[in-house]
Amino acid sequence: MRFNLLTTTKKATNHEGAKAYTLTPAMELYSTVVTASLQDQFYEKGTEKLERIRTLIAKNDPGFVARLAVYTREKMYLRSVPMVLAVELAKVHKGDDLVGKMSGRVIQRADEITELLAYYTLANQRTKMKKLNHLSKQLQKGLAVAFNKFDEYQFAKYNRKADITLKDALFIVHPKAKDDRQQALFDKIAKDELETPYTWETALSAAGQAKYNTEAEKKDAFKWVWTELIESGKLGYMAAMRNLRNMLSYDVDPVYLQKVYDMLGDSHAVMKAKQLPFRYLAAYRELKDIQHGTIISLKRALERALQSSVAHIRGFDSNTRVVIACDVSGSMQQPVSAKSKVLLYDIGLLLAMLLQHKCSNVITGMFGDTWKAVSMSPDNILGNVDEFYRREGEVGYSTNGYLVLEDLINKRYVADKIMMFTDGQLWDSNTSNTSGANTMSAKWAKYKQIAPDAKLYLFNLAGYRTVPLDVRQDDVFLIGGWSDKIFEILDAIERGSDAVTEIAGLSL
Repeated sequence: MRFNLLTTTKKATNHEGAKAYTLTPAMELYSTVVTASLQDQFYEKGTEKLERIRTLIAKNDPGFVARLAVYTREKMYLRSVPMVLAVELAKVHKGDDLVGKMSGRVIQRADEITELLAYYTLANQRTKMKKLNHLSKQLQKGLAVAFNKFDEYQFAKYNRKADITLKDALFIVHPKAKDDRQQALFDKIAKDELETPYTWETALSAAGQAKYNTEAEKKDAFKWVWTELIESGKLGYMAAMRNLRNMLSYDVDPVYLQKVYDMLGDSHAVMKAKQLPFRYLAAYRELKDIQHGTIISLKRALERALQSSVAHIRGFDSNTRVVIACDVSGSMQQPVSAKSKVLLYDIGLLLAMLLQHKCSNVITGMFGDTWKAVSMSPDNILGNVDEFYRREGEVGYSTNGYLVLEDLINKRYVADKIMMFTDGQLWDSNTSNTSGANTMSAKWAKYKQIAPDAKLYLFNLAGYRTVPLDVRQDDVFLIGGWSDKIFEILDAIERGSDAVTEIAGLSL
């Protein structure tokens, strides 16, 4: 299937006023949604991005939009954006079961049933009294499929008091139970009789409501709650990562802590948990000021987890010469979401260090006002991110990405793959050159004379409208997203494919 492959790429300017290129509608939608937290970014407000997504959906083949929604949920581990794509596509596409199949796939947690309906009410500007009326029939079918995915524990865990409840969803969707046992479960939802599940949240809530005579007594009570959670197997992977500091502060016995660390570092648990890489970085940073005898073991576990997440990457043996360049400019110092301490800058560095871990022949560095190669250990991913943090001021805060290529040209260094982790807003802040000689496209054309087989990969971390090179020719490729799964696109490119083609080929 072909999606927008004949659309002409046009020259434009980026947010810094430098020469740039537009993207095809399919590539722009892909780049936008896989980097979308729908919060304000440095150059673009969240509401503007949402409107851009709506506009791009109308410009794209509905089949591609549906597959992109599945890709962002199943490969990029994003939750909000797939719901947006599902609802917005339902507004403009009818006549087949495409939306139903898509929405059934993107809902992978019980609370996403109500999240999708909540966005539906916002997107369709429904009043409080009639917020769920005239629900799309295909969305309804997809939601019915989703209701059949979950058991009582999963429903009860997310049965929260909100504008739209599971009970509301049940009454509007009317899912068909697959057996008597499930019908009994649906009846419980309708009667608000779901059993309160034993989770870390409910266990800690109960402990917090109890009365204690001393702080020591309270601390001991919480210590045993954490111990029981670990022993019961009810402490999930993400919950463990989020609460490492709590477990350490309540002096959980090292024997039980080691069980948590073993789980975090287990390669099978890592694959099953589907955590974005920057979650490990956030957990690592929470530990930096804690003095505890097991901290070294914990840091090793987090390092093992990250290394496991990229164990599948192929194509980087000792004969593959790689250059990795990290954008440390001011526009990269933006949080990925309103509640997160993690910046685009962090994601770029972390993904770069993950990739470096798999490379045997690599030059790694950072660019701002200048470009500087920095020697890094291949087996200390989290420590390397910290080292870049310590040294990022050494290159300044502009976005002179062309200097990476200029340095390679001057040294006549022949690389096979050049990887740039950036928000794409590259320009020349160092000179008053107006001839275009210092644009990325001009430098790449010159470099290709030295290294005709080299490939340039732009890892787009922000999803803005333009890119600094034409990604449709001259071995330039655009890859977007914050998940380690972006590296699967590298393998696809080696096979002669690209991101849009891979997504378009997904089955529904």
